[in-house]
Amino acid sequence: MDYEVLKVIWWVLIGVLLIGFAVTDGFDMGVTALLRVIGRTDSERRVMMNTVGPHWDGNQVWFITAGGAIFAAWPVVYAVAFSGFYWAMLLVLFALFFRPVGFEYRSKVDDPRWRSAWDWGLTIGGAVPALVFGVAFGNLLLGVPFGIDELMRSTYTGSFWALLNPFALLTGLVSLGMLVMHGGTYLQMKTDAQLRERARKVSLWMAVVVAVLFAVAGVWLAMGIDGLVITSTSADIGGVFTPLDKVVEIKEGGWLANYSDYPVTILAPVLAFAGLLLTALMSAANRCALAFVSSSVAIAGIILTAGVSLFPFVMPSSSHPSQSLTLWDVVSSELTLTIMFWVAMVFVPIILCYTAWGYYKMRGRLTTDFIEGNKYSTY
Repeated sequence: MDYEVLKVIWWVLIGVLLIGFAVTDGFDMGVTALLRVIGRTDSERRVMMNTVGPHWDGNQVWFITAGGAIFAAWPVVYAVAFSGFYWAMLLVLFALFFRPVGFEYRSKVDDPRWRSAWDWGLTIGGAVPALVFGVAFGNLLLGVPFGIDELMRSTYTGSFWALLNPFALLTGLVSLGMLVMHGGTYLQMKTDAQLRERARKVSLWMAVVVAVLFAVAGVWLAMGIDGLVITSTSADIGGVFTPLDKVVEIKEGGWLANYSDYPVTILAPVLAFAGLLLTALMSAANRCALAFVSSSVAIAGIILTAGVSLFPFVMPSSSHPSQSLTLWDVVSSELTLTIMFWVAMVFVPIILCYTAWGYYKMRGRLTTDFIEGNKYSTY
């Protein structure tokens, strides 16, 4: 494999890790986001917690691995992102704090006020990261205000509040809605009685809502947001060069160029809409396993759509377009990418195998009778 191929491979692998995170950790964020929405009694909320209790911390391996892969494969992106999105990332981190503490301490005290407080904390810990992740993707499509000097030092000129613009909030709602939908499909498989029925209705309606929001975001992107296009470079994309060695222009419809240049990429939004439609249909038909699979396909399609639209850009700059970061000019050395590739070929299948084994061993539905009969051995 030459350097150019390795660059594309790592773009694909990081996308796979992000999709894996959204599909696995996404459903437990969706479940906790629904904790105070469809969990009407303490027993029902304990059922919901116990459906994800054995898996949620293992699911975060995808998030940690994706962060590590970005740090190792795209070090400049890691540096610029943690500078520009610093407060947004802190908000996600603080929200995520509620999850481990909430899972461990919620049921330690048999006091309704204590448990209710942790229930709200877990709900926030599920909903806020889901929203912020979508807001981040929206801002990438709008461009991030940063520049890079000749020493590769980045300067961010935006603010936290500027991230909360209308388009980014729309993409944030797409992200929140799709993970809530995904959590609802998971609860359909793992619960019964009225709780399962409420989860089924949430999945059905959220699939419809996300489809509408996703379509609106697509129209907005096509008609109201200019994209970036690389017009020339002073180096071979298969070689070593920096973000300063290219010329980028702002063009109307620039984010849609890949769909006309590479028609096969249209499969990404098609997968998204097809997955959302099937999720609604399978939820309406009480086919819970198929609804979960369809929801996973929809998530993959939505993330792929964002990735394909941005390609080859990883972090576009709105203030200095020619200094935007692309997968060609922000990667580590060829040796580093090669070593990491073979490490990934060994350990990613291991992660998939033990994750699948964990789900297999924990299969089956949970009921309120079981939870009430195991008061001190469950969450």
